[in-house]
Amino acid sequence: MFENVCKHCLKTFRSVDKRGYCDACRDLDVDEFDRIEAYLKKYPNSNALQISESLGIDVYDIIRFMSEGRLQVTRGTFSRIDE
Repeated sequence: MFENVCKHCLKTFRSVDKRGYCDACRDLDVDEFDRIEAYLKKYPNSNALQISESLGIDVYDIIRFMSEGRLQVTRGTFSRIDE
């Protein structure tokens, strides 16, 4: 058994494998990622701050997805999104 700390709620939990999220927060993580993915399909050249402001997801969570390899950085052109 491993002693883990949830990256979302910071609670300590035990599991048979090393995980970053407790069962309660796993769905939250999947939901945030799905929302980001849908947003990037609509606005492909968006940066982390634009995504954060539009979706209300903490910019550090977006950066964490990037560091985990779930999101990739690409070169594109910057354009302002009309409100």
